[in-house]
Amino acid sequence: MRALVVGAGAMGREWLRAVADSPSVTLAGVVDVDLAAANRAAAGAPAARTVTELAPAADFVIDATVPAAHFAVTTEALRLGLPVLGEKPLAETLPQALALAALSELTGTLFAVSQSRRYDPHLSAFRSQIEGLGQVGSLTTEFYRGSRFGGFREKMPHPLLLDMAIHAFDTARYLLADEPIQVYCDAYNPPWSWFDGAASAHATFRFAGGARYHYSASWCGTGFDTSWNATWRATAARGTALWDGDHAPSCDTDGEVVTAPPGPAALFSESISASLATFVDALRSGTRPATDVHRNVLSLAMVLAAVDSADTATPVVIDNTLATAHATATQAAPPDLAEVLRSWPSVREALLADRPTPSTPTTSTNTPKDRAHNPIPAQATDHPEQPSTT
Repeated sequence: MRALVVGAGAMGREWLRAVADSPSVTLAGVVDVDLAAANRAAAGAPAARTVTELAPAADFVIDATVPAAHFAVTTEALRLGLPVLGEKPLAETLPQALALAALSELTGTLFAVSQSRRYDPHLSAFRSQIEGLGQVGSLTTEFYRGSRFGGFREKMPHPLLLDMAIHAFDTARYLLADEPIQVYCDAYNPPWSWFDGAASAHATFRFAGGARYHYSASWCGTGFDTSWNATWRATAARGTALWDGDHAPSCDTDGEVVTAPPGPAALFSESISASLATFVDALRSGTRPATDVHRNVLSLAMVLAAVDSADTATPVVIDNTLATAHATATQAAPPDLAEVLRSWPSVREALLADRPTPSTPTTSTNTPKDRAHNPIPAQATDHPEQPSTT
C-alpha cells in the first residue's frame, strides 16, 4: 500500500524510516508547506505542499505534522477518501476531535492515532499480570524527568499535561480496559522550573468500574529520572503488579513474586513500525484498531478534562466535558458533519459503539477532483528532543 507522509520534520523522518522498513508499504510522496524540506525528505519520491496534489498516488496518509495542523490535514485527507494514521494528539481541541470522529463516520474512512507505546512488549506483559490479579483498586503512574526542550514546550500553559500526559492516560485506559468518568487535577509550576506554564501535576481519575488512577508527574524533576514510559503500580484484589517502564514487570500474589520473562528492548522505531503494521492490517482486513479516532477521543478527553480541573480547582465530570465539546462542534460544523453529530444518542455512546468496518482504499478511486473539499496546506513539524516524547 502507498503511504503519503505529511510533515518533513523530525517525526516525519521517523515515519519515513518506518515506511522504508515495511514489507507492506511503499512511499507515495512527502507533503510539507516547505517544499524544499519535502524534497529533501522524499529522497526521489514526489513532493508537494498540500495533500491534494499527491492524493491520487496514495492509499493512505501518515500525519506527522505539529498538533496545530492535525485537524486541517486530517480533514483534507478524509474528505479525499484517504485513511489517516496520525500522531497524537488527534486534534488540539475536543470539538475538533469530535468533528474528526464524525467525519470518519461520514466518509466511511478510517482515522486512527498512533499511540505507539501500546506496542511495548513489557506493557502487554504488565497488562496480563494485572488481569490475573482480579478487581483493580488503584493504578498509579509516576513520571519525573528534568527535560530542557527549549522552543514551544517551555512556553505552553500546561506543557506536561498537553504534551506528555496523553501517553500515560491512554496506557491507563489500555491497562484497566475501562473508561474514565471524573478527574480532579492539581497542576503547578515548582519555584525552580524553567517552564513558563505548569510543569508538574497530580491527577486522580475515577473509572467506570470503580478503579482510581493516580498520575503524579513533572517535567522539571531534579534527579532519579523515571523511564520515558514512567513507573507503574497496580493494586488489585489478589496482589500487586509493578513495572519500571523499561524492563519486565513483576507481580506479588500472597507473597509469591513472579517476574515476567525478559522481552526484547522496546525501541521507538520498532513501536511506530508496529503501529504502521497494525494500521495497514486494519485497512486490509476491515478490522477496527484499538486507537481508532472514536476510542482515542477519550484519551484526549482525559487530558483536556485534567487541564480544566487544574484551571478551575474543581473535579470535572468527563461526560460534561464531552457534552460541551459536542455542542461547540455541532455549532461550528458544516451541515453534513452537524447532521452526523446530532444523530449521536450521547457522546460516550457514540464513541464506544461498535461500528461498521472501515472501507479499504483502492488504487484507482482517490481522485480529489471528484470530491468537494477546501485544500489546506500541511505544516512542517519539529520535535527537538527525542521522538519518544511525541
